[in-house]
Amino acid sequence: MRPKNLTSKIFLDSGDPADTKKMIKMLGFLDGQTTNPSLVAKNPEVADRIKKGEKFTKKEIYAFYKKIIQEISKQIPQGSVSVEVYADFNTTSAQMLKEAKEMFSWVPNAHIKLPIIKEGLITAHELIKMGTRANMTLCFTQEQAEAVSFATNGAKRGDVFVSPFIGRLDDIGQNGISLIGNILKSYKRSKDNHVEVLAASVRTLPHLLSSLSLECDIITVPFSVLSEWAEEGCPIPDSSYIYKTDLESIPFNKLSRSSEDWTKMYLENELTRKGVEKFCADWRALIV
Repeated sequence: MRPKNLTSKIFLDSGDPADTKKMIKMLGFLDGQTTNPSLVAKNPEVADRIKKGEKFTKKEIYAFYKKIIQEISKQIPQGSVSVEVYADFNTTSAQMLKEAKEMFSWVPNAHIKLPIIKEGLITAHELIKMGTRANMTLCFTQEQAEAVSFATNGAKRGDVFVSPFIGRLDDIGQNGISLIGNILKSYKRSKDNHVEVLAASVRTLPHLLSSLSLECDIITVPFSVLSEWAEEGCPIPDSSYIYKTDLESIPFNKLSRSSEDWTKMYLENELTRKGVEKFCADWRALIV
């Protein structure tokens, strides 16, 4: 069952409804699930079809995505299910908005995943005005998190997530956990609490434990790491927990919040670019 001292929401990072069922049985609870094109590509049904050399039409892959999202939603009806739009650097906000509205209709507990690029923020801004929920993904800087806050101003808490990617920062020698702490601190300083911080790209148990010790709002975790946590008895470390790493810490940036013109904020980031390209490549690889 859910530990009494657990303040963070725990999401499963998977594109397989079978994983959802197993994890709920293992943990006794689950607060939500995140999906993306790369995870959908790893779904056993999809992987088996691709292995046979049988790709999907665009209509078929969207129908399949809708099916698995609905299967996941039925198992966690009170939780959140993140569904990601297709968005490359040529996709307009109008195109993202059209797809986002369709995906939001699939299940009653959807958060629409959008990349933190200019067109993605414009789309999020419009979605929030419509009462739709968003998960702003591929976050690698405080500036990007600030832009999400400004672009979605007026949203209710719970309607907007920002997803900093821990593991991908680790890959380039930077301590991804320090970014989680910086964004939490930045939001706390500004007394802006409508955006929930969702720790993503969690690859190890220490990543999970560190995020828990920071009392991150939400942590999305792959099946293997959640299983390890469950086997350890679901420990909840306090603020004295020390994350041991030789990676370079990302310094806290005392950003000025004097201007809320988010359309002019600096969003360019190499990791965000690579993330967008990878998700798009994984999606296109499934389609005839």
